[in-house]
Amino acid sequence: MTLEYKNITINYTISGKGAAIVLLHGFLESIEMWDDLIPQLSQKNRVICIDLLGHGKTDCIGYIHTMEAMADAVFAVLRHLEIEKADVIGHSMGGYVALALAEKQPQLFKGLCLMNSSYEDDDEERKDLRARANEMAKSHFETLVEMSFANLFAAESRQKFLGELMVALQIALQTSVQSYIAASEGMRLRPNYFDSFRNLNCNKLIIIGKKDWIVDSDKIKSRVANTDIKYVEFSEGHMSHIENKSELSYEIKRFVEK
Repeated sequence: MTLEYKNITINYTISGKGAAIVLLHGFLESIEMWDDLIPQLSQKNRVICIDLLGHGKTDCIGYIHTMEAMADAVFAVLRHLEIEKADVIGHSMGGYVALALAEKQPQLFKGLCLMNSSYEDDDEERKDLRARANEMAKSHFETLVEMSFANLFAAESRQKFLGELMVALQIALQTSVQSYIAASEGMRLRPNYFDSFRNLNCNKLIIIGKKDWIVDSDKIKSRVANTDIKYVEFSEGHMSHIENKSELSYEIKRFVEK
């Protein structure tokens, strides 16, 4: 399905009937990342998957896609579908988008799950890394994506899930250079969302990978210790939907049933 929005087309899918679940993919991903989870969740729920700006079959709207701009595009779809309440699950960048949406539309959330994601903003080292990657993308895009994508998996997972890694990589390589830079710059500029996440009145869960070098699991566990934010830690890396598929399915179903 598609929605016309600000002179572009947003791509999304709907599966099942019932209470709404919104799935937001990560950087260089698309709604295809949810293919294994949708059949399980759609047995009792209405599952909406949205290709974020510049990803999958959704077009770019500019040269910087802030998390707020992506959240506005997501909300346009949900408003079109007349969704008033939903559990929102965001993987990596999709979690940042979900947090931006929560700041703008807190009443929408029945639950918010950050999957291999964080409420933290980029530190200066990460900002510099993104800036250098954006420059490299202009001339060596394929090499950059291949290198960075492999690092999303725990070392042993790269061989164990080689087939799944290659499928995900091919999806990533379909992203345009403009889309890469626009999203990367948006992530580089994002604020710290901890206070708004902590104060959000809904079920809250963070799924972290023990071997995930992108998300600091120890820092998260310490920071949320005295809040109503729950966390679950899996054994592997950043790609829980591949590396810890059965555990993820179990925890997500538990989360949306609350």
